[in-house]
Amino acid sequence: MRPETEDELADLVAGLTEPVRIAGGGTRGVTGPEPELNVSGLSGITLYEPGALTLVAKSGTPLAEIEAALDAEGQQLAFEPMDHRGLLGTSGEPTIGGVVAANVSGPRRIQAGACRDFLLGVRFVDGRGQVVKNGGRVMKNVTGYDLVKLMAGSWGTLGVLTEVSLKVLPKPEAVATLVWEDRGWVVTSKLFCDALGSPYEVNGAARLPEGGGKPSRTVLRIEGFDQSVEYRVSKLQELFAETNPDQVVTDAAENTAIWREVRDIEPFADRPGNVWKTSVKPTDMIRVVGDANPNRVVDWGGGLIWTLAPEGTDLRSELSDLEGHSTLVRATPEDIQNLGRFQPENAAVSALTQGIRARFDPRSVFNPGLMG
Repeated sequence: MRPETEDELADLVAGLTEPVRIAGGGTRGVTGPEPELNVSGLSGITLYEPGALTLVAKSGTPLAEIEAALDAEGQQLAFEPMDHRGLLGTSGEPTIGGVVAANVSGPRRIQAGACRDFLLGVRFVDGRGQVVKNGGRVMKNVTGYDLVKLMAGSWGTLGVLTEVSLKVLPKPEAVATLVWEDRGWVVTSKLFCDALGSPYEVNGAARLPEGGGKPSRTVLRIEGFDQSVEYRVSKLQELFAETNPDQVVTDAAENTAIWREVRDIEPFADRPGNVWKTSVKPTDMIRVVGDANPNRVVDWGGGLIWTLAPEGTDLRSELSDLEGHSTLVRATPEDIQNLGRFQPENAAVSALTQGIRARFDPRSVFNPGLMG
Protein backbone atom coordinates (compact mmCIF):
# COMPACT_ATOMS: atom_id res chain seq x y z
CA MET A 1 0.00 0.00 0.00
CA ARG A 2 1.58 3.24 -1.20
CA PRO A 3 -0.91 6.12 -1.34
CA GLU A 4 -0.05 9.17 -3.42
CA THR A 5 -2.36 11.69 -1.68
CA GLU A 6 -3.62 12.39 1.82
CA ASP A 7 -7.20 11.59 0.78
CA GLU A 8 -6.10 8.26 -0.64
CA LEU A 9 -4.27 7.48 2.60
CA ALA A 10 -7.35 8.38 4.67
CA ASP A 11 -9.51 6.07 2.57
CA LEU A 12 -7.00 3.24 2.91
CA VAL A 13 -6.84 3.59 6.69
CA ALA A 14 -10.62 3.79 7.03
CA GLY A 15 -10.90 0.52 5.13
CA LEU A 16 -8.22 -1.43 7.01
CA THR A 17 -9.28 -4.82 8.32
CA GLU A 18 -5.92 -5.81 9.82
CA PRO A 19 -2.94 -4.05 11.47
CA VAL A 20 -0.23 -2.52 9.29
CA ARG A 21 3.37 -1.47 9.66
CA ILE A 22 3.97 2.21 8.86
CA ALA A 23 7.05 2.86 6.72
CA GLY A 24 8.69 5.72 4.90
CA GLY A 25 12.20 5.25 3.61
CA GLY A 26 12.64 1.98 5.51
CA THR A 27 15.98 3.00 7.03
CA ARG A 28 15.28 2.34 10.74
CA GLY A 29 14.64 -1.40 10.67
CA VAL A 30 11.16 -1.19 12.21
CA THR A 31 9.49 -4.58 12.49
CA GLY A 32 5.79 -5.34 12.77
CA PRO A 33 2.84 -6.69 10.79
CA GLU A 34 3.58 -7.92 7.28
CA PRO A 35 1.22 -5.53 5.46
CA GLU A 36 3.21 -2.32 4.96
CA LEU A 37 1.63 1.09 4.61
CA ASN A 38 4.33 3.11 2.88
CA VAL A 39 4.05 6.91 2.82
CA SER A 40 6.97 7.58 0.48
CA GLY A 41 4.43 8.48 -2.23
CA LEU A 42 3.48 11.58 -0.21
CA SER A 43 6.52 13.57 -1.27
CA GLY A 44 7.50 17.14 -2.00
CA ILE A 45 8.26 20.47 -0.37
CA THR A 46 4.98 22.40 -0.39
CA LEU A 47 6.22 25.68 1.10
CA TYR A 48 9.64 27.14 1.80
CA GLU A 49 10.06 30.72 2.98
CA PRO A 50 13.74 31.31 3.79
CA GLY A 51 13.02 34.80 5.13
CA ALA A 52 10.50 33.39 7.58
CA LEU A 53 12.74 30.42 8.45
CA THR A 54 9.84 28.10 7.66
CA LEU A 55 9.58 24.92 5.59
CA VAL A 56 6.56 22.69 4.97
CA ALA A 57 6.93 19.26 3.38
CA LYS A 58 4.95 16.09 2.85
CA SER A 59 5.99 13.30 5.17
CA GLY A 60 7.52 11.05 2.50
CA THR A 61 9.90 13.74 1.25
CA PRO A 62 13.50 12.46 1.28
CA LEU A 63 15.59 14.17 3.95
CA ALA A 64 18.31 14.73 1.35
CA GLU A 65 15.90 16.78 -0.78
CA ILE A 66 15.06 19.00 2.18
CA GLU A 67 18.69 19.47 3.19
CA ALA A 68 19.64 20.37 -0.38
CA ALA A 69 16.92 23.03 -0.56
CA LEU A 70 18.02 24.50 2.77
CA ASP A 71 21.70 24.39 1.86
CA ALA A 72 21.02 26.44 -1.28
CA GLU A 73 19.75 29.22 0.99
CA GLY A 74 22.49 28.86 3.61
CA GLN A 75 20.10 27.24 6.09
CA GLN A 76 19.82 23.94 7.94
CA LEU A 77 17.83 21.66 10.21
CA ALA A 78 19.46 22.72 13.47
CA PHE A 79 18.74 19.40 15.21
CA GLU A 80 20.99 17.55 12.67
CA PRO A 81 19.06 14.25 12.37
CA MET A 82 20.98 10.99 12.43
CA ASP A 83 21.34 8.74 9.37
CA HIS A 84 20.72 5.20 10.67
CA ARG A 85 21.71 3.33 7.52
CA GLY A 86 25.35 2.69 8.39
CA LEU A 87 24.61 1.52 11.93
CA LEU A 88 21.63 -0.66 11.01
CA GLY A 89 22.87 -1.87 7.62
CA THR A 90 19.69 -0.67 5.93
CA SER A 91 19.15 1.00 2.57
CA GLY A 92 16.51 3.34 1.24
CA GLU A 93 16.20 7.09 1.80
CA PRO A 94 15.47 8.71 5.17
CA THR A 95 12.28 10.77 5.03
CA ILE A 96 11.27 13.85 6.99
CA GLY A 97 8.20 12.03 8.30
CA GLY A 98 10.39 9.28 9.71
CA VAL A 99 12.65 11.86 11.34
CA VAL A 100 9.68 13.51 13.04
CA ALA A 101 7.95 10.24 13.97
CA ALA A 102 11.09 9.08 15.80
CA ASN A 103 12.07 12.57 17.05
CA VAL A 104 15.54 11.96 15.60
CA SER A 105 17.93 14.54 17.06
CA GLY A 106 21.72 14.79 16.85
CA PRO A 107 24.60 16.33 18.82
CA ARG A 108 23.33 19.92 18.62
CA ARG A 109 20.31 19.00 20.75
CA ILE A 110 22.09 20.03 23.97
CA GLN A 111 22.04 23.66 22.84
CA ALA A 112 19.53 24.03 19.99
CA GLY A 113 16.88 21.53 21.07
CA ALA A 114 15.35 18.37 19.65
CA CYS A 115 13.38 17.78 16.45
CA ARG A 116 10.09 18.34 18.33
CA ASP A 117 11.29 21.79 19.39
CA PHE A 118 11.45 22.87 15.72
CA LEU A 119 8.13 21.31 14.74
CA LEU A 120 5.51 24.00 14.07
CA GLY A 121 2.63 21.94 12.77
CA VAL A 122 1.54 18.50 11.56
CA ARG A 123 -1.13 16.87 9.46
CA PHE A 124 -1.86 13.18 10.01
CA VAL A 125 -4.45 10.48 9.50
CA ASP A 126 -5.70 8.84 12.70
CA GLY A 127 -6.81 5.24 13.18
CA ARG A 128 -10.36 6.02 12.03
CA GLY A 129 -9.16 7.41 8.73
CA GLN A 130 -9.80 11.02 9.74
CA VAL A 131 -7.42 13.81 8.72
CA VAL A 132 -6.19 15.82 11.70
CA LYS A 133 -4.33 19.14 11.57
CA ASN A 134 -2.59 20.74 14.54
CA GLY A 135 -0.26 23.70 14.96
CA GLY A 136 0.63 26.12 12.23
CA ARG A 137 3.53 27.67 10.37
CA VAL A 138 4.74 30.12 13.02
CA MET A 139 6.15 29.57 16.51
CA LYS A 140 3.46 31.72 18.17
CA ASN A 141 0.65 29.40 17.07
CA VAL A 142 -0.50 27.65 20.27
CA THR A 143 -4.15 26.96 19.56
CA GLY A 144 -5.68 23.65 20.58
CA TYR A 145 -3.97 20.64 22.12
CA ASP A 146 -0.26 20.27 21.47
CA LEU A 147 -0.54 17.25 19.20
CA VAL A 148 2.55 18.50 17.38
CA LYS A 149 4.88 17.42 20.15
CA LEU A 150 2.80 14.34 20.91
CA MET A 151 3.31 13.05 17.37
CA ALA A 152 7.07 13.64 17.51
CA GLY A 153 8.52 10.42 18.90
CA SER A 154 5.29 8.40 18.68
CA TRP A 155 6.81 6.12 16.00
CA GLY A 156 3.62 5.95 13.95
CA THR A 157 1.56 4.42 16.77
CA LEU A 158 -0.95 7.28 16.98
CA GLY A 159 -1.36 8.32 13.37
CA VAL A 160 0.26 8.43 9.95
CA LEU A 161 1.96 11.75 9.30
CA THR A 162 1.14 13.34 5.96
CA GLU A 163 2.75 16.81 6.29
CA VAL A 164 5.08 18.58 8.71
CA SER A 165 5.94 22.25 9.21
CA LEU A 166 9.40 23.06 10.55
CA LYS A 167 11.36 26.02 11.77
CA VAL A 168 14.83 26.14 10.18
CA LEU A 169 17.92 28.16 11.06
CA PRO A 170 20.85 29.79 9.22
CA LYS A 171 24.02 27.77 8.87
CA PRO A 172 26.87 29.01 11.08
CA GLU A 173 29.58 31.12 9.50
CA ALA A 174 32.36 29.26 11.32
CA VAL A 175 32.87 26.11 13.38
CA ALA A 176 35.67 24.86 15.62
CA THR A 177 36.11 21.64 17.58
CA LEU A 178 38.40 21.27 20.58
CA VAL A 179 39.83 17.74 20.71
CA TRP A 180 41.38 15.87 23.64
CA GLU A 181 42.94 12.45 22.94
CA ASP A 182 43.23 9.45 25.26
CA ARG A 183 41.61 11.12 28.26
CA GLY A 184 39.82 9.00 30.84
CA TRP A 185 36.14 9.14 31.72
CA VAL A 186 36.68 11.30 34.81
CA VAL A 187 38.53 13.93 32.79
CA THR A 188 35.89 13.72 30.06
CA SER A 189 33.10 14.25 32.58
CA LYS A 190 34.82 17.33 34.00
CA LEU A 191 35.39 18.76 30.52
CA PHE A 192 31.70 18.31 29.72
CA CYS A 193 30.51 19.87 32.97
CA ASP A 194 32.87 22.86 32.79
CA ALA A 195 32.23 23.53 29.10
CA LEU A 196 28.44 23.25 29.25
CA GLY A 197 28.37 25.27 32.44
CA SER A 198 30.34 28.08 30.83
CA PRO A 199 28.81 31.05 28.95
CA TYR A 200 30.56 30.11 25.69
CA GLU A 201 27.64 28.35 23.98
CA VAL A 202 29.14 24.93 23.36
CA ASN A 203 26.69 23.06 21.11
CA GLY A 204 28.42 19.70 20.87
CA ALA A 205 29.99 17.65 23.67
CA ALA A 206 30.85 14.04 22.85
CA ARG A 207 33.39 11.24 23.23
CA LEU A 208 34.39 8.75 20.55
CA PRO A 209 36.11 5.43 21.33
CA GLU A 210 39.47 4.45 19.95
CA GLY A 211 39.44 2.50 16.70
CA GLY A 212 40.41 2.68 13.06
CA GLY A 213 43.90 3.77 14.03
CA LYS A 214 42.56 6.72 16.03
CA PRO A 215 42.78 7.24 19.81
CA SER A 216 39.71 7.93 21.91
CA ARG A 217 38.63 11.56 21.48
CA THR A 218 36.67 13.94 23.69
CA VAL A 219 35.30 16.72 21.50
CA LEU A 220 33.61 20.07 22.12
CA ARG A 221 32.07 22.15 19.32
CA ILE A 222 31.65 25.92 18.95
CA GLU A 223 29.66 27.49 16.09
CA GLY A 224 28.67 31.00 15.04
CA PHE A 225 30.20 34.10 13.47
CA ASP A 226 33.94 34.03 12.80
CA GLN A 227 35.01 36.48 15.48
CA SER A 228 32.62 35.00 18.03
CA VAL A 229 33.97 31.47 17.46
CA GLU A 230 37.55 32.68 17.70
CA TYR A 231 36.81 34.52 20.97
CA ARG A 232 34.93 31.63 22.57
CA VAL A 233 37.61 29.10 21.63
CA SER A 234 40.26 31.30 23.24
CA LYS A 235 38.17 31.62 26.40
CA LEU A 236 37.67 27.85 26.57
CA GLN A 237 41.41 27.34 26.18
CA GLU A 238 41.88 29.65 29.15
CA LEU A 239 39.24 27.72 31.09
CA PHE A 240 41.05 24.46 30.36
CA ALA A 241 44.56 25.81 30.87
CA GLU A 242 45.45 22.81 33.05
CA THR A 243 43.95 20.35 30.57
CA ASN A 244 44.88 21.82 27.22
CA PRO A 245 43.18 20.34 24.13
CA ASP A 246 45.48 18.39 21.83
CA GLN A 247 44.16 20.27 18.83
CA VAL A 248 41.56 22.79 17.68
CA VAL A 249 39.97 21.76 14.38
CA THR A 250 38.79 24.69 12.25
CA ASP A 251 38.62 23.08 8.81
CA ALA A 252 34.98 22.76 7.75
CA ALA A 253 35.34 19.31 6.16
CA GLU A 254 37.17 17.90 9.18
CA ASN A 255 34.53 19.26 11.52
CA THR A 256 31.77 17.75 9.41
CA ALA A 257 33.51 14.36 9.54
CA ILE A 258 33.96 14.44 13.32
CA TRP A 259 30.36 15.30 14.07
CA ARG A 260 28.98 12.92 11.46
CA GLU A 261 30.96 10.20 13.24
CA VAL A 262 29.23 11.16 16.49
CA ARG A 263 25.80 11.73 14.95
CA ASP A 264 25.63 8.44 13.02
CA ILE A 265 27.51 6.30 15.59
CA GLU A 266 29.99 5.33 12.89
CA PRO A 267 32.39 3.50 15.28
CA PHE A 268 29.79 0.71 15.68
CA ALA A 269 28.65 0.51 12.06
CA ASP A 270 30.72 -2.50 11.01
CA ARG A 271 31.16 -4.21 14.37
CA PRO A 272 29.10 -7.20 15.54
CA GLY A 273 26.87 -6.98 18.58
CA ASN A 274 23.76 -5.23 19.81
CA VAL A 275 23.61 -1.45 20.09
CA TRP A 276 21.84 0.26 22.99
CA LYS A 277 20.96 3.94 23.37
CA THR A 278 20.76 5.04 27.00
CA SER A 279 19.52 8.41 28.27
CA VAL A 280 20.55 9.40 31.80
CA LYS A 281 21.49 12.46 33.80
CA PRO A 282 24.90 13.60 32.47
CA THR A 283 26.32 13.30 35.98
CA ASP A 284 25.50 9.56 35.89
CA MET A 285 27.65 8.98 32.80
CA ILE A 286 30.53 7.52 34.85
CA ARG A 287 28.24 4.93 36.42
CA VAL A 288 26.97 3.83 33.01
CA VAL A 289 30.28 3.57 31.18
CA GLY A 290 32.07 1.70 33.99
CA ASP A 291 35.79 1.83 34.60
CA ALA A 292 37.26 0.78 31.28
CA ASN A 293 34.64 -0.37 28.77
CA PRO A 294 35.75 1.15 25.44
CA ASN A 295 32.60 0.25 23.51
CA ARG A 296 30.78 3.52 24.16
CA VAL A 297 29.97 6.60 22.12
CA VAL A 298 28.87 9.42 24.41
CA ASP A 299 26.90 12.47 23.28
CA TRP A 300 24.89 15.34 24.81
CA GLY A 301 27.55 16.02 27.43
CA GLY A 302 27.16 12.57 28.96
CA GLY A 303 23.36 12.44 28.78
CA LEU A 304 23.22 10.07 25.79
CA ILE A 305 25.34 6.91 25.82
CA TRP A 306 25.53 4.41 22.98
CA THR A 307 26.79 0.96 24.00
CA LEU A 308 28.02 -1.89 21.82
CA ALA A 309 27.23 -5.07 23.76
CA PRO A 310 27.31 -8.81 23.08
CA GLU A 311 24.09 -10.35 21.82
CA GLY A 312 21.78 -11.33 24.65
CA THR A 313 23.02 -8.63 27.04
CA ASP A 314 20.21 -7.08 29.08
CA LEU A 315 21.64 -3.60 29.62
CA ARG A 316 18.46 -2.40 31.33
CA SER A 317 18.96 -4.91 34.15
CA GLU A 318 22.59 -3.85 34.54
CA LEU A 319 21.52 -0.19 34.87
CA SER A 320 18.34 -0.77 36.87
CA ASP A 321 19.56 1.34 39.80
CA LEU A 322 19.84 4.47 37.61
CA GLU A 323 17.15 6.92 36.54
CA GLY A 324 16.83 6.92 32.77
CA HIS A 325 15.89 4.61 29.95
CA SER A 326 17.55 2.36 27.38
CA THR A 327 16.40 1.65 23.84
CA LEU A 328 17.57 -1.41 21.91
CA VAL A 329 18.44 0.20 18.57
CA ARG A 330 20.16 -2.73 16.83
CA ALA A 331 19.77 -6.37 17.80
CA THR A 332 18.86 -9.83 16.61
CA PRO A 333 15.12 -10.46 16.15
CA GLU A 334 15.29 -12.83 19.13
CA ASP A 335 16.75 -10.17 21.42
CA ILE A 336 14.18 -7.59 20.30
CA GLN A 337 11.45 -10.13 21.00
CA ASN A 338 12.86 -11.08 24.42
CA LEU A 339 14.08 -7.70 25.65
CA GLY A 340 11.79 -5.27 23.84
CA ARG A 341 12.96 -2.34 21.75
CA PHE A 342 11.79 0.35 24.18
CA GLN A 343 12.09 0.72 27.96
CA PRO A 344 9.03 -0.80 29.67
CA GLU A 345 6.72 1.83 31.15
CA ASN A 346 5.58 1.87 34.76
CA ALA A 347 1.90 1.17 35.44
CA ALA A 348 0.81 4.81 35.64
CA VAL A 349 2.56 5.87 32.44
CA SER A 350 1.39 2.73 30.65
CA ALA A 351 -2.23 3.47 31.53
CA LEU A 352 -1.85 7.01 30.20
CA THR A 353 -0.20 5.74 27.02
CA GLN A 354 -2.89 3.16 26.37
CA GLY A 355 -5.58 5.79 26.89
CA ILE A 356 -3.97 8.09 24.32
CA ARG A 357 -3.60 5.26 21.82
CA ALA A 358 -7.22 4.26 22.28
CA ARG A 359 -8.23 7.82 21.45
CA PHE A 360 -6.16 8.11 18.28
CA ASP A 361 -6.05 4.50 17.09
CA PRO A 362 -9.06 2.73 18.63
CA ARG A 363 -8.74 -0.30 16.32
CA SER A 364 -4.98 -0.75 17.05
CA VAL A 365 -4.07 -0.85 13.38
CA PHE A 366 -0.86 1.25 13.52
CA ASN A 367 2.44 -0.49 14.38
CA PRO A 368 0.95 -2.69 17.12
CA GLY A 369 3.47 -3.95 19.67
CA LEU A 370 6.22 -1.56 18.57
CA MET A 371 6.24 0.54 21.74
CA GLY A 372 4.82 -2.01 24.15
